[in-house]
Amino acid sequence: MNAGTTPLSVWVVDDDESIRWVLEKSLMRAGMQVRSFPGSAELLDALESEGPDVLISDVRMPGVNGLELLERLRNTRPALPIIITTAHSDLDAAVAAYRGGAFEYLPKPFDVDTVAMLVKRAARKTHGTEDVAPTPPPTAIIGEAPAMQEVFRAIGRLAPSQINVLITGETGVGKERVARALHAHSPRANRPFIAVNTAAIPKDLMESEFFGHERGAFTGAQTQRKGRFEQADGGTLFLDEIGDMPHDLQTRLLRVLHDGEFYRVGGTTPIKVDVRVIAATHQDLEAAVAQHRFREDLYHRLNVIRIRVPPLRERRDDIPPLLRHFLAQAAKELKTQPKRLRQDVLSYLQTLDWPGNVRQIENACRWLTVMAPGRDVHLQDLPPELRAPRTGDGKRETGDGKNSIVSSPESRVPSPVPATDWPELLRQWAEMKLKDGESDLLDTALPEFERTLIRVALAQCGGQRQEAAKRLGWGRNTLTRKIKELKLDSA
Repeated sequence: MNAGTTPLSVWVVDDDESIRWVLEKSLMRAGMQVRSFPGSAELLDALESEGPDVLISDVRMPGVNGLELLERLRNTRPALPIIITTAHSDLDAAVAAYRGGAFEYLPKPFDVDTVAMLVKRAARKTHGTEDVAPTPPPTAIIGEAPAMQEVFRAIGRLAPSQINVLITGETGVGKERVARALHAHSPRANRPFIAVNTAAIPKDLMESEFFGHERGAFTGAQTQRKGRFEQADGGTLFLDEIGDMPHDLQTRLLRVLHDGEFYRVGGTTPIKVDVRVIAATHQDLEAAVAQHRFREDLYHRLNVIRIRVPPLRERRDDIPPLLRHFLAQAAKELKTQPKRLRQDVLSYLQTLDWPGNVRQIENACRWLTVMAPGRDVHLQDLPPELRAPRTGDGKRETGDGKNSIVSSPESRVPSPVPATDWPELLRQWAEMKLKDGESDLLDTALPEFERTLIRVALAQCGGQRQEAAKRLGWGRNTLTRKIKELKLDSA
């Protein structure tokens, strides 16, 4: 088939009829021929006689799920590009999809224009000369928010490569976890993973720490010692807080990255190593380069591929699963029952900025496991630094410029405990309307109910429709349709 003259043939398999309908309509509008199936069994039957240019498959389906289907088709139709979609996105799903040979992994809700673009790219690979490259990553990274999906996809694509990677992000976001993920699913997985925090090593010992020393090289060097580079030979060296490395050591590091050779302190014999370097920093390295605190050539050597790990305030949807995970982990460590967060506590904790990010959540869960008196955690059981003090107007403050836990008066938010019983207000409104003899109340109430929720969600998400849709429990296409139906476009 010539993709340039014949419409692309796209098959969709998803047990959700609404998803099939949306994809059919949007891809047909893009000039493609679309055929859809409610499950893998029907798809496999059809594949016996013909096949599409591109397949779009959901992960969770009755019978043969999307990942099993992917594995089966890799054997029978290895050239068929498959785009995997899922509403239950996590790192393991991304890893499994890429490892199975998926062309792309797409978390729901997705943008239909993005799907059409991916289908065209996938078809070009089918009819062109490029190979589809599978990929992998690991497990202990929790994240369902859209901001984390980009991290998962980057890990999935980078893990099997030998390329140096620079991981950026605030303190406590989990940069080392990302580095371990890259290593664990790389060809070096069975070799050492050596982590070094450059900010924690005294400057006088740093050269010896990295490159080792010969016996008698300096006072106290009683024996020969291998440095971190030698220990990581064949594996991965993770350099945390690389921005704090002294300038003279940066020069030696650059030389090692360039030719893979170095000398131990006091040594005369060059030592050759094969090490993949993954570096991480919370600093702005571009600014450090401009201020001549960091070598520009080293920066470019490390910054081949960059992964930015977002802070928790950019992925608040991940706060509840992180809290549950670390509460369960702390309970297991302390051999006790995991604490349960009341809904008002969970809602309140989601409003905090968590300046210490994932590390702060982990520490807070340990504190609660030890200190909270009952199994159910109440607002008054929270650690003192997380409790929002009452202001004179009876509201709670939620952040204070320095640690983002207690805020200035301009950023005060109401108490997380609901002050308005809206179902009661709705009941009173309905009684009043019915007493006045009005009918068709649902025709009035339901559209207004949806308008209100949509306006609030869009305001909370800064107008970002995909994030607002997720908050509302819809797909983005549903939100777009509702905005049009309710005439909210102008607003």
